[in-house]
Amino acid sequence: MRLLSRIAAGSLLAILLAAAGTLPSLAQNPATTNTATKIDFGDDSSSWSKDGECDDPRFTGPGAASELVEADRLKDATDCRAAFEAGTITLKDDGSTPAATIADIDFGDDTSDWAKDGECDDPRFTGPGAAEELVEADHLKDATDCRAAFKAGTITLRDGDSTPAATIADIDFGDDSSDWAKDGECDDPRFIGPGSATELVEADRLKDATDCRAAFEAGTITLKDDGSTPAATIADIDFGDDSSDWAKDGECDDPRFSGAGSATQLVEADRLKDATDCRAAFEAGTIVLRDSYSTPIAEIDFGDDSSEWAKDDECDDPRFVGPGVANETLAADIKRDASDCRQAVEAGTASYTGEQDAAAFDFGSDFSRWSNDGECDDPRFIGEAVNKKLLREDEMGDATDCKALLEAGRISIRTVYSPEYAAGAPYDSSHIDFGDNSSSYADDDECDDPRFEGPGAAFTLLESDRMADANDCKAAYEAGLIVLVDGES
Repeated sequence: MRLLSRIAAGSLLAILLAAAGTLPSLAQNPATTNTATKIDFGDDSSSWSKDGECDDPRFTGPGAASELVEADRLKDATDCRAAFEAGTITLKDDGSTPAATIADIDFGDDTSDWAKDGECDDPRFTGPGAAEELVEADHLKDATDCRAAFKAGTITLRDGDSTPAATIADIDFGDDSSDWAKDGECDDPRFIGPGSATELVEADRLKDATDCRAAFEAGTITLKDDGSTPAATIADIDFGDDSSDWAKDGECDDPRFSGAGSATQLVEADRLKDATDCRAAFEAGTIVLRDSYSTPIAEIDFGDDSSEWAKDDECDDPRFVGPGVANETLAADIKRDASDCRQAVEAGTASYTGEQDAAAFDFGSDFSRWSNDGECDDPRFIGEAVNKKLLREDEMGDATDCKALLEAGRISIRTVYSPEYAAGAPYDSSHIDFGDNSSSYADDDECDDPRFEGPGAAFTLLESDRMADANDCKAAYEAGLIVLVDGES
């Protein structure tokens, strides 16, 4: 019996040795350090499971899908096991680097304007559960949404967010040459957080070292995108031409810029029209591009579509400028033409210039005997709630009524009385025949021609003075103080 056992054992060994020449060497299997039995392949809950390629992002190789997402981790077991056993995939880094777990992530708080809206607005995350538009201002500010989406597997941390945060030793804080240095808040635009100043300008980059270092050490600021986004260079900027009336006067009149080298009064008509001055000032470091011309669309409150002019394919909100904006805009339309303005910004035909307040207009007081009667009696306004009989003596005399009705959208400011119109001067008057100076009131510094209206027009206008006060009316028109009455020419 013992002899038979030896014979059988010897025969089996001979068979195995003979077969060894035809079997692949185990030492040549790419999975020598990780056998299939040691790997948790998970399950087949991926939408792409059992399609013949491995969709689990822990693996790499010709047997892996071209596009891998974190949501498929441990969710394509059958495909990945088969590919691993066939030697067409291997674990990335031997699988020793674990994926971030929810316990590893600081989700921050819910201080974003878009917090708790059902989608994650924190730009550290990506995936179908993340908002389409993500801005750095929402970093660590949408905790509830992002935590829920991460738990649901609809978002993952971006690869870039696995990189360790910059340490203080890695950062060049610069010097303290900013005008706002050592004021207790960080003015360097490379940083973001509650320790940063509300208004940041490129001119202060690397110029507020003491404040920024202290805030960074205190954890109240972080680098935006690791500070890797460079400031605009002169090569990036289209300065336009010199077609402005104020071109080559030694100061930059293009409203896209701000700083000591900019003109005191800037109007949209000079956008891209003062190239020589603006280029020189930019090179000298006395101007920078305004932040408002690069405000992310997600940060703009467009409001609603309650304007009379909403959805007419041009933006009527005076907070915007550009070819997609109406020629005349009213303060009453602030935040009331959302669809048109959003469309224009997305198309690049409008730029957001910052918040405005209708209350900046000087409404005057309530000296009119018709004040507080529920109607606006100030002749500077037009609209359904304006009294049909208006007297010049009531100008600036019905503040309470007019302000309330303007804010309610029932009246609007006559264009010539709006601060924006005066700021747009000088105006071209070459198309108007002003007549002569035969009026008895000529050259008294106010326009007596009844064809015009506005703050530069006389209180009493007589038909006999039509086209008879040329000098005064021409000067007032060009200064933005009068306009032609509707129907006049």
